[in-house]
Amino acid sequence: MAETVRIHIDREPYDSPSPTTGAALYELGHIAGHRELFREVVGAEEDELVPRTTEHIKLKHNEHFYSQKIFEIVVNAQKKEVVETKLSFDQVVELAFPVKPVGQNIMFTVTYRKGPKQNPKGSLLEGQTVQIKNGMIFDVTPTDRS
Repeated sequence: MAETVRIHIDREPYDSPSPTTGAALYELGHIAGHRELFREVVGAEEDELVPRTTEHIKLKHNEHFYSQKIFEIVVNAQKKEVVETKLSFDQVVELAFPVKPVGQNIMFTVTYRKGPKQNPKGSLLEGQTVQIKNGMIFDVTPTDRS
C-alpha cells in the first residue's frame, strides 16, 4: 500500500504517493519535455537523474528534486553558465564565438572533456547534442577551408 509523502520539486512542496514513477514526478512538477529531473544526493556525489519512465521510485519524506540547475562549464578557457542539461554543436559554437570569425568557408571543430559518465570526452559534430555537467570543458576551433 502506497503512503503519501511531502517532497519538493523546484522548491515547491508536493504530496506524492510512495512508491511512484519518474513519469508521475515529471507530471506532478509540470516539468517541460526538454528538461530532466534530478534527485538531490547528499555529499559530493552527482545528483541522480530521474528517468521519465514507469519504473517505481521509492520517495523519502522532504526529499528534494529539481529540473533546472545552472551548470558552470568552460568554453575556450572562459567560464560560462548555462541552464540546459544538453548543448548542441551550434550552442557551443555560439558560446565560444558570439561574433563569428569572418570568412566564407569557416568551419568549427568542437571537442570536450570532463563530461558525465555517459560521455566523458569526445568530439561534437554539427547537428549533435551532448549531455553536460559542472566543470565540463569545451574547445572550439575555427578553421578556414580556403
